[in-house]
Amino acid sequence: MKLLTIALLLATPMFCFAQGGVVDLPAAPHPATVTFQLAAVPPNSGLVPPETSNSRSSEDSGQEQASLVDPGAGTTPITLSDAERIALKNNPRITASRLLALAAGQVTRQTRAGYLPQIYGAITAEKAEDGSRIGSGALTDSRLYTHAGTGGTLSQLITDFGHTSELVAANRLQQKAEDQTALATEQDVMLATDEAFYRLLNAQSLLEVAKATVQARANVQKLTQALTKSALKSDLDLNIASADLSQSQLLQLDAENGVASASAALTAVLAAPADTLYRAVEDHGEAPPAPPAPDSSAVLNAHAQSQRPDLEALRLDAQAYRKLARAQQLQHLPTISALAIGGITPVVPDGIFVPHWYAAGGVNLSIPIFTGFRIDAQAREARLRQQATEKQGDELSNTIARDVRVALLNAKTAFRRISVADQFRAQTAQALALAETRYRLGLSSIVELSQAQLQSTQAAVSAVNARYDYLLSLRLLEYAQGQLAP
Repeated sequence: MKLLTIALLLATPMFCFAQGGVVDLPAAPHPATVTFQLAAVPPNSGLVPPETSNSRSSEDSGQEQASLVDPGAGTTPITLSDAERIALKNNPRITASRLLALAAGQVTRQTRAGYLPQIYGAITAEKAEDGSRIGSGALTDSRLYTHAGTGGTLSQLITDFGHTSELVAANRLQQKAEDQTALATEQDVMLATDEAFYRLLNAQSLLEVAKATVQARANVQKLTQALTKSALKSDLDLNIASADLSQSQLLQLDAENGVASASAALTAVLAAPADTLYRAVEDHGEAPPAPPAPDSSAVLNAHAQSQRPDLEALRLDAQAYRKLARAQQLQHLPTISALAIGGITPVVPDGIFVPHWYAAGGVNLSIPIFTGFRIDAQAREARLRQQATEKQGDELSNTIARDVRVALLNAKTAFRRISVADQFRAQTAQALALAETRYRLGLSSIVELSQAQLQSTQAAVSAVNARYDYLLSLRLLEYAQGQLAP
């Protein structure tokens, strides 16, 4: 009679599992709303008193759980290439770095202006005690007269023996360094965008795993509830099945929080409005390439040492300080300039300003005799900054070599984890199918089925993580080499 009852229960459609007893977890997220129905433990079972938390959770589980993200708010689908393009266009860090590079170009123009003529104009009107002389201040003995005049001066640098040319060369190197810094900032933002995108894609896939886990455990809970009512299973089995379902619901809540957090992180990187919700969409193009060979670390490091923009910026800064030190030292040499002045004085006392116009020209030689050691201090400062920048470049070079090696190892490990995770998933799926069959036939306890479900969920999570960890590790390897591009 007992075997007949079991057969009838197994034949009832509402207690049947999906084919094979294994939930086919999707590779890409498809958001859906899942409702759960928990059965209350009978109050006369003797395991829990009436109106306990189990019975209340059974009633609450019949209602649809509210998602952490407003279901009424629309989500914007976005691919990785779209995310990188938007980040390069909108991220304020990139805009700021480009503006600083343009500002460095204007410094070069300022310094190069010393080669060009300097022309100034002036209009002067004076009321004075005619014939009086200046008695203090500047060393001059010119007489003062009431007059008004206008004129201009012109000065042209003839030579300063390389001081200006070295300054211009230093400014150009600093401008190139700022260009490399702007490129490094772009790669930093792209890497942050890739990390946020893959985090969101991973979180969406984990949410699908959580939903599938909740559905599978809800089916087990329903089956256990029916078997308990028929006195074929104990109330302890129902308690364990209900606890497993609650655990899967906690997993779903964590997954929903992960999706919301990842979407917020991506929104911040893309400088989008704070209320924007993104849904990551994976490009179904070519499969990701295999990682480089293990013996390619030296080649990859050589490429990184020559292509990393942040390292190139430090090298250019060191060269700029070397030029600046040379320019400061050249201030000890004379400066030769041509001067010209001319104008008219239409308002003058009679017989004083004759004629009513003036003009003169000449050459001026300026020799710094003693400057209070200012020039030597400026040259010494530039040399010290050069040495400090070179040491910073050495440190960054060592860091790059380490990052390339670590990124290569991580990529190889992540690539191997994909196949291992797939095997783990297939094995746990088969074990779960057998455990479900044994449990329906009454050949095993709920503990064995619960353990099989837990392993199946862990395997699904590991498979999802392995895939997206590998995709991100490839981008990290490209970033370490200075080759990260959209």
